[in-house]
Amino acid sequence: MSVDKKHKLNPNKYVLVLDAGTTSVRAILYNHDGKVCSMAQKETMQFYPEPGWVEQDPEELLSALLGVIMEALTRIKATADNIASIGVANQRETTIVWDKNTGEPVYNAIVWQCRRTADIADDLIARGLDDKIRSKTGLRPDAYFSATKIKWILDNVEGAREKAENGDLLFGTVDTWIVYNITAGNVHITDYSNASRTMLFNINTLKWDDDILKELDIPRSMLPEVKASSEVYGYLEYDQIAGSSKVPIASVIGDQQASLFGQHCFDEGDAKITYGTGCFILMNTSERIVSSDNGLVTTIAWGLDGKVTYSLEGSIFVAGAAIQWLRDSMHLIDDSFDSEYLATKSPDSGGCYVVPAFTGLGAPHWDQYARGTIVGITRGTTKSHIIRATLESIAYQVLDVTRAMKEDSGLEFTHIRVDGGASNNDFLMQFQSDMLEQVVARPTNVEATAMGAAYLAGLAVGFWKDMDELRSLKGDATKFSPAMEPDKRTKLYKGWNKAVKYAYGWAKDEE
Repeated sequence: MSVDKKHKLNPNKYVLVLDAGTTSVRAILYNHDGKVCSMAQKETMQFYPEPGWVEQDPEELLSALLGVIMEALTRIKATADNIASIGVANQRETTIVWDKNTGEPVYNAIVWQCRRTADIADDLIARGLDDKIRSKTGLRPDAYFSATKIKWILDNVEGAREKAENGDLLFGTVDTWIVYNITAGNVHITDYSNASRTMLFNINTLKWDDDILKELDIPRSMLPEVKASSEVYGYLEYDQIAGSSKVPIASVIGDQQASLFGQHCFDEGDAKITYGTGCFILMNTSERIVSSDNGLVTTIAWGLDGKVTYSLEGSIFVAGAAIQWLRDSMHLIDDSFDSEYLATKSPDSGGCYVVPAFTGLGAPHWDQYARGTIVGITRGTTKSHIIRATLESIAYQVLDVTRAMKEDSGLEFTHIRVDGGASNNDFLMQFQSDMLEQVVARPTNVEATAMGAAYLAGLAVGFWKDMDELRSLKGDATKFSPAMEPDKRTKLYKGWNKAVKYAYGWAKDEE
């Protein structure tokens, strides 16, 4: 993310965004022109106690976040008096349960990637609840979502269920945990976008669903109040930062929906692709709830000005994480940036396909027992082939999702915009455009998640007047246009469809 180096301290105000991602937290200060004036970032630890399990320490996450807030302010000699409002963007589905009397978590945060609750999701399906849950929540029973993670904590942490039934435990996704703590425990809320990712929220009635809570034996008293994505929820109560200033917390939104908003995908048919740890494709369907017959989920994009906007979403569990795997586990590259250069050392992947189903396959396959495979290896296969095939696998997965999305919605994409770390890879973006047969636009600032949270926090307090003013802040974009011959595209995608089937069900015990 580029920082405005000519910046001078603004005597008026900034919007402060707290961006709590899967592997790092950031504090970012935006001015009225939508420019980044200061930014601080700190990586956070993940733990893997068993294969397929992923956890984080909620206290470490909070401590890191408070640290980067101080650092971002100090860099430009700003204080809380210079903050117009605070917005929060967060990794979704990650589940934290804490004691409301002590404020202490009863267990580590169970991260969205964690697959330990696959058997709980399987049980819901076996009990014939799949259609019921999908019609109410827009989601299909899967370990990905928060509901099964809450149940696991209540069933497996000593004393947790008793405390929950006595009304002494609170649940929240990361946004709720952050807001609760920076308001000194005075505000226990989430927004529509995050609530819609729990598998407990009825997206038709816009309320927590008592039937699903009963099926999972989760007390309603644990759940936060659900609010719009842009309104004042409370005020910063952390004295070391706020002092005597009254700083409003004015937006909360899940990271992928924040990216959709930050990419100016305000209209029906607008879509964005975020290449982060995972890869997430969202299409704005306006006020229309579109059910999927192709393995996508229906989710709430945001709540704003008394209206709820919906979207179709396809979630790919492994995208940028596959590049990290090349670097950290396979040692085929020294730096993530090397993947682009080494991928182009070969004119193609030599018939090699990598299916990075490290924690299962998301949309449209939804196979939580799938595992990663490499197929098509010959004696002539080199590390460049494997690196290239890994990058190509990201684009193939996106194509799987977008084909399903168009079929479900009946819409053609009006715009496809990209963001996230791996979108900086020109080879990947060109290959993506080739496979989609569509122009792909990458903005100058690819950190759209934080920008979306900033926009919403600014709108809530009048920092920006309206959506028209936000549209005027849209920057230039680099565009990638399809250049691949149709026959070649068809052949490559046929090979991918063959390869991905070898990953299905690998981790499932068979008699």
